[in-house]
Amino acid sequence: MVDQRQIPWQLQFVEYNDYRDVAAAISDMVVRGAPAIGVSAAFGMALAARQSSAKYVGNLLDFLDVAAVILKKARPTAVNLAWAVDHMLALARDERFDRADDIREALLAEAQRLADADVATNKRMAEHGAALINDGDTILHHCNTGMLATVDYGTALGVIRMAHEQGKQIHVLLDETRPRLQGARLSAWECEQLGIPYDIIPDTAAGYFMRRGEVNLVLFGADRVAANGDVVNKIGSYQIAVLARENRIPCYSVFPTSTVDLSKANGDEIPIEERDPSEVRAPYGCAIVPETYHARNPAFDVTPQKYFAGLVTEVGVILPPFTERLAQAVERAQNELLRGE
Repeated sequence: MVDQRQIPWQLQFVEYNDYRDVAAAISDMVVRGAPAIGVSAAFGMALAARQSSAKYVGNLLDFLDVAAVILKKARPTAVNLAWAVDHMLALARDERFDRADDIREALLAEAQRLADADVATNKRMAEHGAALINDGDTILHHCNTGMLATVDYGTALGVIRMAHEQGKQIHVLLDETRPRLQGARLSAWECEQLGIPYDIIPDTAAGYFMRRGEVNLVLFGADRVAANGDVVNKIGSYQIAVLARENRIPCYSVFPTSTVDLSKANGDEIPIEERDPSEVRAPYGCAIVPETYHARNPAFDVTPQKYFAGLVTEVGVILPPFTERLAQAVERAQNELLRGE
């Protein structure tokens, strides 16, 4: 993995030989971003299968059940994590496997297939989303949704990347995304690598630029999407969407259909992770207030579906009303996956 805690100061790679370390890497945000977390968890399950010395299928499945619990607890909000772990468990339990080694080989191959599929999915989303960007647009982007948050290419930042590669003259405003500064640290680093013009702005400056007419489009990703189109994403997304609507600026969330949780009727049913308050008091170990000061640190918020002009997925841009159309998009994507498209 790329250790995202070290960017932008250095590009450092880390290796793990224990699935529990993969879980810790997800929890500690060595790796982050819903698609990247999901694929990391899939490889974690493949690694767990190889760690086990079980010779018999039943014993290996028992070991994988334990690994699945540990991996799924790493971060509770991103649905891609639980989806990937359950997907790998279902494969391991397939009755066609008579030997434990067959399961080990199948899990590794499937983790790699999921990784490759993520890249293809991202590029399809990027093509759909790039059509929403006009030459000369300035886009406000929240958090980090690029190649670091996925296996490669990205979701919302992938849309921006595609528009840039198409030759559109665009500019990006990257809000800092406190307290972990994924916008200032990670998205700016990606824009530097790709040659995309950008400015980092304080989180509190989004409304200033919108009101001045300097923003044409708002884009951010999603960590889980409810059946009605409510989007759970990095904390701060909700206030940006509200500001966008007040200033008549279209706001879109960009995500693969694997991020949709049709079992949740709306965003209020989705658990919101609260992280260590020390990230607020001392981001990246840099104390800005005494450690005795009280703080709270919700990692995500819910943006109600009414604030979105559309939802960008790998099967196209979904326009409101979302409930029926989102379910149709999920079904279509699953059918395409079964057909190998």
